Amino acid sequence: MGMGRSLAVALVGLNGDVIEVEADIGQTLPNFVLLGLPDASLSEARERIRSAAQNSGIPLSRRKITVNLVPASLPKKGSGFDLAIVMAALSAAGDVRGTDGTVFISELGLDGRLRPVRGVLPAVLAALSAGYKQFVVSADNLSEARLVTGAEVRGYGCLAQVALDFGADPKDLVMMDGAGLHSAEDTAPVDSAGSTQAGADLSEVAGQPVAKLALEIAAAGGHHLMMVGPPGSGKTMLAERLPGLLPDLTDAEAMEVTAIHSLEHRRTSLVQLLRRPPYERPHHSASTAAIIGGGSGVPRPGAASRAHRGVLFLDEAPEFDKRVLDALRQPLESGELVLHRAAGTAAYPARFQLVMAANPCPCGKATGKGINCECTPMARRRYFGRLSGPLLDRVDIQLHVNKVQLEQLADSGGRESSAQVAQRVLLARDIAGERLKPWGLNHNADLTGTVLRGPPAVGRS
Repeated sequence: MGMGRSLAVALVGLNGDVIEVEADIGQTLPNFVLLGLPDASLSEARERIRSAAQNSGIPLSRRKITVNLVPASLPKKGSGFDLAIVMAALSAAGDVRGTDGTVFISELGLDGRLRPVRGVLPAVLAALSAGYKQFVVSADNLSEARLVTGAEVRGYGCLAQVALDFGADPKDLVMMDGAGLHSAEDTAPVDSAGSTQAGADLSEVAGQPVAKLALEIAAAGGHHLMMVGPPGSGKTMLAERLPGLLPDLTDAEAMEVTAIHSLEHRRTSLVQLLRRPPYERPHHSASTAAIIGGGSGVPRPGAASRAHRGVLFLDEAPEFDKRVLDALRQPLESGELVLHRAAGTAAYPARFQLVMAANPCPCGKATGKGINCECTPMARRRYFGRLSGPLLDRVDIQLHVNKVQLEQLADSGGRESSAQVAQRVLLARDIAGERLKPWGLNHNADLTGTVLRGPPAVGRS
């Protein structure tokens, strides 16, 4: 009996700390003590891993097992520590060997199966940046973990198979049916759900030449956009087609976006980087925590972070709570959300294009001469009063969208497709990127007053 060690990862937002899991087996009465600020779900690991080890044919020692998660001052949460804890305990008992330099990320079932956990991609990124290359995950998380270049990842279906590869006696192990070692090719690819509006093409929008031009300019320059117009004028259709005009994400951008979506609850693991700009359309009843992020314990990412490098569309924007709208001012300015809670501080990237749509008044009839409008002047002022001046100052393009005429609805010829406009957007972005390269900027929307008023950069043509 002695000491056993393994490694795990504690995530706070997209940042992770490598946790050393120490296990010691004493000579006293049977007990299982878990130290290191575990939360409720992690404290329950004691019963999960006892059952998993027993049903895998390698029961834990009947003596006192003390497990310490180092650094002890850092709060730990989640079930992703299960595998690291049981491997450290088995190493302390001498049942397995060579667990010291391997990072284990998986939840355990009572029957010994390895179950997937969320956040595997950012966890592997954090451990790799800390100098660790060996990883063990569940088979369902294998493809996602292997998206990280340089990581040596193995995926398993059950605890017995992991123990066998780390030196356990094979005659005692109980293998689960079909739960052996897996390769990345064993998992079928899944679609990047929710990244864009599938099948939404600009050619489907009748009329609205000015609004389409504004959409193209917004896509080319990375500008925020607000559209005001009567119901049925096509504001929502236009907003849904903006992601289709944006170019594919670069490798670095795709890794950022995929890491954020890895933190969400998913039935299936991500098997490829999300290459298309994401599209988020929260309902106007959404709370500040739903849009910005939050929740109990370590704050979770909200719609603003899930729309990172893509589009955040607020339909019926004046119907949103004023506090929700004003909370967007910081990420619009800095491209990042820093959420402070008692359990920790989480930072999430949130560099999105904001698109807002609104009716001209609460009843939506204040268009043209507005003779059919039923709203009082006070109701109109209160309606748009939720959109504060500082928020609108950050929206570069604001336009009125008129109602489509009948003849425009009937005429389907000459409409450009999203692919045609996207080619011009890509060309415009390439030209802008070359022009703004001396300042380290990429889009026209990134220009600051200092750059606009200052002298030309050296080498600028």
